[in-house]
Amino acid sequence: MDIEQIKIVIPKSVQHGGDPKAVEAHFGVPKDGWVDLSTGINPTPYPVGDIPSELMARLPLTSELDGLLAAARKAYNVPDDAAIVASPGTQALIQMVPTLFKPSTVSIMGPTYGEHAPAWVHAGHKVEQVPSICAQAANPAPFSVSVHPNNPNGRLQAVDGLVAMAGELHDRGGALVVDEAFVDVKPELSVTPHTGCDGLIVLRSFGKFFGLAGVRLGFAITTPDLAEKLAVKIGPWAVSGPALYAGTKALNDETWIEQTRRDLKVSMERLVALLTDAGMRFVGGTDLFTLVETEHAQDIYENLGRAGILVRPFDYNSNWLRFGLPGNEDDWARLETALSA
Repeated sequence: MDIEQIKIVIPKSVQHGGDPKAVEAHFGVPKDGWVDLSTGINPTPYPVGDIPSELMARLPLTSELDGLLAAARKAYNVPDDAAIVASPGTQALIQMVPTLFKPSTVSIMGPTYGEHAPAWVHAGHKVEQVPSICAQAANPAPFSVSVHPNNPNGRLQAVDGLVAMAGELHDRGGALVVDEAFVDVKPELSVTPHTGCDGLIVLRSFGKFFGLAGVRLGFAITTPDLAEKLAVKIGPWAVSGPALYAGTKALNDETWIEQTRRDLKVSMERLVALLTDAGMRFVGGTDLFTLVETEHAQDIYENLGRAGILVRPFDYNSNWLRFGLPGNEDDWARLETALSA
């Protein structure tokens, strides 16, 4: 079996969405403000309410961190023999995990979220991009990264296959990192309940599903030995008091979580129908973003941008656009009007 291996060229900076101010030099300032659809963040954030002012005035308490980790363990269905480490966002963990291991080789199934490859390269590892899970399983590299569901196309892997791969990599002295930043919308697809097994490291993002990206909160879930090494690298008071408060409250709110999953599903069905009616072909996605393909992608990106609607283009595929969800009926109306124009 021939395995395609693509050498990854690391750009000086990775392209991201979520910063409409950065494109105002190109599009100008919209008279009605921006509708930012360039991220996969829930546009209806969890209602945290007023954060106690005392949390700003003192160091976070150990008991508050313990409460957050207990809430995460329950919400993510973490097994008793796995450990959880909280951090100021999963981006910090993406950069930190490769430093736990001596420089080696890592396979990354791509195209995918662009920050994984640079993190491994900067930690001294050789990175090889592979096009499929079969190619990744056959790759002799001791380390692998899989984004599940994948960003930007929503590609999924079989949970049993990921667990088996983690065991094989562990036997080679390596590990499998599974980035589950968008799995909250379909928890039944998560590999997190298997994190007690050797060689498996799962990253979970708080801000995307709960719509609180500015809180900067993420989790690594893995075996106790790797979790301890990560905790040492992160150091004390890594998560702020307000983030502990918001995270604990949101993760414990089962009613809001279940209703939000239903609402996001309905909204995504509406978005996909709108985009396909506009002549774009559905490629994939999750209930937080959808990826479409069209030979007119650049024109659509420019026309939407001039209408004050920012979506996500891709420098490695000029026919792709990724759309996040509009946050209210006014935003839906602006998108529909701009697409019809």
